[in-house]
This record gives sequence, structure tokens and C-alpha cells, in this order.
Amino acid sequence: MIKETEMTFDELLNYVKTDVKVGDVLEISYNRIFAPGEVLGFTEEDDVTGEGFRVSLQLNGEILNQSVEIDFNEIEGDLLEMRHITDEKELVIEIL
Repeated sequence: MIKETEMTFDELLNYVKTDVKVGDVLEISYNRIFAPGEVLGFTEEDDVTGEGFRVSLQLNGEILNQSVEIDFNEIEGDLLEMRHITDEKELVIEIL
């Protein structure tokens, strides 16, 4: 069953930190980019370099199948929607 909800960016960031696990699937839509992939890991914020919370994804696709790291601080203003898929649930989060 697919559930839908709305969150602010800060609520979404907290949700990713607490509820998303390695092996889950995230589909992140920001700007004109759609990045669907399996979560490989997380990297906490780094005050020294100024990098934000990052999620590493193994992208799904027939043509493009590579790993990327998405810095949530860099996409904050462009983030439109995120879909979190596990074996038990599918949650679509619209960013306010």
C-alpha cells in the first residue's frame, strides 16, 4: 500500500536519519533530476568541510547503473519529492 505525506525539509532530513536503512530504496526528485536507487550508506554532516548529511545510492537503471552520493544541503532548495520503499511499505513524501 502506498501512503502519501507532506514534510518540511527539516522533517524529511530527520526522517531519513531515523527511518531509512541500508538496503531500502529511495527515489529522490530534485530540480530536473530523478535519482532512484538502493541505499548503500550514510555520511553525517562535516562542519570542517561544510558538507551536509549525505546518502550514498546505487542507482537503478539499464543504461546508468552507478553509485552516487547526494548531499541534502546542496539539494535543499530544489528537492520536490522523495519515495521511500521497503519490503513492508512505500511512502511518498512531498516537500513543503
